[in-house]
Amino acid sequence: MLIKIRRGWERSNALATPEPIFRERRALAKLLAAGPILAAAPFLLSACDDAPKVAAQPPEVDPSAPLYPVQQNRRFTLDRPVTPEKLATSYNNYYEFGSSKSIVAESQALPLRPWMVKIDGLVEKPMEIGVDELLKKMPLEERLYRHRCVEAWSMDVPWSGFALKALVEFARPSSGARYLKMTSFQNPDIAPGQKSSWYPWPYVEGVSLPEATNELAFIATGAYGKPLPKQNGAPLRLTLPWKYGFKSSKGLVQFTFTDKRPVGFWELIQSREYGFWANVNPQVAHPRWSQATERVLGTNGRVPTRIYNGYAEFVAELYKDMKKERLFV
Repeated sequence: MLIKIRRGWERSNALATPEPIFRERRALAKLLAAGPILAAAPFLLSACDDAPKVAAQPPEVDPSAPLYPVQQNRRFTLDRPVTPEKLATSYNNYYEFGSSKSIVAESQALPLRPWMVKIDGLVEKPMEIGVDELLKKMPLEERLYRHRCVEAWSMDVPWSGFALKALVEFARPSSGARYLKMTSFQNPDIAPGQKSSWYPWPYVEGVSLPEATNELAFIATGAYGKPLPKQNGAPLRLTLPWKYGFKSSKGLVQFTFTDKRPVGFWELIQSREYGFWANVNPQVAHPRWSQATERVLGTNGRVPTRIYNGYAEFVAELYKDMKKERLFV
């Protein structure tokens, strides 16, 4: 009898999107693409038990909506329940829109189209490409990932998107490129937090090229089988599940390949507390609090934190020869 021993990062396939829901959402996405949401009212009423009897004002439809849901990659699964969608999409750090966790309303001012993405630096051919054109070129899939914030809370999210490695291959960096610098949007007219002069806007983060091409590195474009909400980083958000959450930049507009290590937003503000590598380690405390445990959103109490957030089997090899680097803060 074949007995499968699950790796530390693996989680139950029971939490994958069920096929009936996948097909149901796909049908709804096609209806949304075909016309106003009111045209889909009969479908909505039959598919959702709690659908309202009278349709409200039709919401703005993301042009990428017909792409979702995407097929789940069952290599990336969960061993604890997915965080409820309402909680994961309402408890957010997004300093561009304010320092509280409740920035959903403020973030809705962010226009998602047109959204141009610049790819430059040490690449074969610098370019600027619209996000919808980029999505057509990327292999979209769903992955269930842990997310661990440096503030010692965590959540588990079904992200949709593509491997960052695919974007690296699309960009064709030169042999001299060692790092990937990622820059978020800057528009203080709609993002009130960017009017705060004491912050070094725009938000910048970076990873080494070996990290960028690791199979875990992911660009999220959706969540919970739908386009990514604005407050969660739409239309492009970096997702590095083995690192603290501040490394996972939101609202990305530029990918720059370089031979110089980028200095991230929070690293520039306080390098003692927020380093370049920022890998999760329960044994290395933040200067102001312990990282040994974490509060999982939607649950009571705390659970032990895992080294590399439970993904050591994927990424530990990246750092085996970096004894002098400050890998965990």
